[in-house]
Amino acid sequence: MSNMKLISAAVITASFALASQAALAYNAGDVFVRGGVAQTDTGSGNGDLNGDSLNVQSARGFTFGAGYLFTDKVGVELNSSEKFEHDLNTSALGDVGSVDRLPINLLVNYYPMGGLDSKVQPYVGAGLNYTRFSGEPSGVNVDESYGAIGQVGVDLAVTDNIMLNGYASYADVNADISVGGEVDIEPVTVGGGITYRF
Repeated sequence: MSNMKLISAAVITASFALASQAALAYNAGDVFVRGGVAQTDTGSGNGDLNGDSLNVQSARGFTFGAGYLFTDKVGVELNSSEKFEHDLNTSALGDVGSVDRLPINLLVNYYPMGGLDSKVQPYVGAGLNYTRFSGEPSGVNVDESYGAIGQVGVDLAVTDNIMLNGYASYADVNADISVGGEVDIEPVTVGGGITYRF
């Protein structure tokens, strides 16, 4: 009788363990929200302003997003951030003020381990970036930009619903400057935060 109780206990424990692991799998119909902090690097030599070399400095800010999985492996994500404030300088004039950049990204993500019971869920995505500029220096106007964006990331499960998130993205941002010139910053953004899955 004691052996039967031990076997039953082992079966129940194994069942709970399997159920817990199954809950870690990404499945069709999953909805998630993300939040975190990101650093965006714009590089140097980002364009020209009235014939002078223009540099857009890097910036940091809060990010957020939401997504939905159509299948175990394919989903869509919409993300954005607070306005990134980038300092501007030129080779001749030095500091010429700053500009706020608001990115909005719509991506299709692929999860290679979707449907598998794994605490680690990597993903890659590609889609469309829309960038709006505001808060330019007096007399300067930077047009909005549309371009491509790609990202790679990973979610690491802490519980069935809460995951640590890390990602890196690259966007093609190119806009005209009304006073003569253009800005081409192609930001590389690296961020991290929390993903909550419903």
